[in-house]
Amino acid sequence: MDPAHTASPELRLERVENILQRHEALFASTAAEVRQATVTQQQAAANQEQTLAALASQIQQLTAVLSQNMVQNLPATAPAAVLQPTPPGPVSEPQIGAPERYAGNPEICNPFITNCSILFALQPHTFASEEAKVAFTINHLTGRARLWGTAEWNVKLLLAAPSETSLLSSGRARQSKWNTEAQCDAYLQGLEEYVKDELVSYDLPATLDELIELTRRVDRRIQARREERRRGRFRHPLPTQFRAVPERNASVIKDTTYVCTVDKTDTSSPGVQQKPGLTSSKACTGGSHSLAVFIDSGANVSIINEELAQQLEIERVPLPQPVPANALDGHLLGTVTHQTVPVQMLLSGNHHETIMFHILDSLRIPLILEYPWLRRHNPHIDWATGAILGWSSACHQVCLKQASAPQSRPCTTLAPDLMGVPPEYHDFREVFSKAKATSLPPHRPYDCAIDLLPGTSPPRGRLYSLSAPERKAMEDYSNDSLAAGIIRPSSSPAGAGFFFVDKKDKSLRPCIDYRGLNDITMKNRYPLPLISSAFEVLEGATIFTKLDLRNAYHLRIREGDEWKTAFNTPTGHYEYLVMPFGLTNAPAVFQALVNDVLRDMLNKHVFVYLDDILIFSKTKEDHIHHVQGVLQRLLENLLFVKAEKCEFHAPSVSFLGYIVGQGSIQMDPAKVSAVTAWPVPDSRKQLQRFLGFANFYRCFIRVYSTVAAPLTALTSSKVPFSWSSAATYAFQTLKNRFTSAPILRMPDPKRQFVVEVDASDVGVGAVLSQLATDDQKLHPCTFFS
Repeated sequence: MDPAHTASPELRLERVENILQRHEALFASTAAEVRQATVTQQQAAANQEQTLAALASQIQQLTAVLSQNMVQNLPATAPAAVLQPTPPGPVSEPQIGAPERYAGNPEICNPFITNCSILFALQPHTFASEEAKVAFTINHLTGRARLWGTAEWNVKLLLAAPSETSLLSSGRARQSKWNTEAQCDAYLQGLEEYVKDELVSYDLPATLDELIELTRRVDRRIQARREERRRGRFRHPLPTQFRAVPERNASVIKDTTYVCTVDKTDTSSPGVQQKPGLTSSKACTGGSHSLAVFIDSGANVSIINEELAQQLEIERVPLPQPVPANALDGHLLGTVTHQTVPVQMLLSGNHHETIMFHILDSLRIPLILEYPWLRRHNPHIDWATGAILGWSSACHQVCLKQASAPQSRPCTTLAPDLMGVPPEYHDFREVFSKAKATSLPPHRPYDCAIDLLPGTSPPRGRLYSLSAPERKAMEDYSNDSLAAGIIRPSSSPAGAGFFFVDKKDKSLRPCIDYRGLNDITMKNRYPLPLISSAFEVLEGATIFTKLDLRNAYHLRIREGDEWKTAFNTPTGHYEYLVMPFGLTNAPAVFQALVNDVLRDMLNKHVFVYLDDILIFSKTKEDHIHHVQGVLQRLLENLLFVKAEKCEFHAPSVSFLGYIVGQGSIQMDPAKVSAVTAWPVPDSRKQLQRFLGFANFYRCFIRVYSTVAAPLTALTSSKVPFSWSSAATYAFQTLKNRFTSAPILRMPDPKRQFVVEVDASDVGVGAVLSQLATDDQKLHPCTFFS
């Protein structure tokens, strides 16, 4: 028996009290420990807040110090390693691990700052300077935080002296992501006081590149004056336009000459005789004067020699106030009191512009073009040959677009031929202009992008040999395209093959083999409209106009992608600025453009398939209004129409292989003739071509699939190609069906349809018909099989 059961109640109660006392003591101890832990945690949080506040204050102080001190000769990017620590002193420093790199996550920003602060505090000799701390911190940034830190570091380069500012400064400033005004302010802040004083008399440029160039030129002039005072007067000072510029001027162009043609601008009234020896800008042959022009990046204005101005009999006008002409050393060479009237200058064969020159009597070189001219036109120069390879995008819009044609060809600009265009649309004559259609279009959101698959590059194609007529056609095409700014010389590693194919009129069509480029181009999946969908919206239309766009795919290549379109010819390597035929994404890009241009008109009174536009209306009055709206919209978007291929106000028109008219659709007779004249195929490929052509019109042929079944079986590669009597019968039957095919009626969704279906083990066929209101008979709308 258990003694506990035999104990007295008093003893058992004493035991219970002892157990309760031990529990109370344990609870009291636990509560004390919890209170102590809470106090410790609160003290740690307060200490951390104090540490963060102190660190934030240090960062603010460091930023203030760095913004006041001018930092020179800093590297282009944040240093890739910690700055060399100060040689260790007698006190050893604890070695602790570097903090993990910070990528910009706000949640771990404070721990990163704390870890850096602890490291700086425990290793004061290693991080003895503020620059060392900044460098270490930036070096341990990554991702977005690294971009910010690099920008802060790079922008200090803008504080360098003008003579020490490299050509990369503007690029680094752009990498900082600061706006232009902030970049210019930072640059001006770091300039020497003597440069700032000189800049007071100038109108400061709006861009950083121009500001850097202006300060460098001012600094060079000041340095030259100091040199003059040190060495005394030069015995034979040269004009600033001919002086050798110090080596620190990395952008100077020395002894660069090009042949140009100078004509006087036609400012006279009609019928007034031009001065002898000078040619009006409207003439193509005559007294144009060719000479060498000197391009000098140190000159401020364009200058012409007094003797040349007299020889050309160029009229002159006085300047509002005389302008002193100074040498590089500051010596006064003379005073310019007159400038020329506007003259036409043709440079490098196809660069046409109007320009005015200051006239200087002591000039030893006939013609000088100044630095603002270089900045404005930005010519791309091959320094090995001295040839100008290209011009700025602004030149392609203006100067090259207005380039003179070769003298062997007439340059008379003909008005658009409006024969066949109704008088209601003569106010839109510009939309029919061939000259405007061949000019370089502007960049816009619909530029053709050529995005390559990852890890690929355009292949270099073969160089095709050309016959004598083809070489002549190639030279004409290259010269005309260069003059129009459509192509330009290229140094691209890509190069597709260039060849010709014959047109129907026996002329030559240039072709470029872009198959290799298309294979590695990411496809634009913008859809082309279904041709059958056009018939659904024509119900009720009684009058039609068809427009054919001129130079349909005349859109710009996306800037930066031009090199991918490069092609080889026997006489040169070129690349396109506009979208050429043959690019895989060309149809999708152009369809997207015309759809957006005519978006509010589509399927109401307009249907567009690439460069073919069909306008349809129920009344002539509405139709004229609709056509005028389309022409206006095309002109506003620099899309032009080929008048000679248009049809206006017709009861029926040929459109995409069909003849569409009032309530009816039929096959194009020209296409039917091609089918009926098709010879008997003697190979599987020829049979596939025939069936492909015939399939286009299968909606006109009753039980087409059943009739064509023997021919379709021969297209399979699993059976030998053996022409049989069944194939002959099917071939001739299809031809007969084409010649006797009915005219389909346009379906009217408001009226009742009749569907006839016939099915067998071989296939199924159906006819969709409607009861006509004119003769109360069923007429087919379409066939299905």
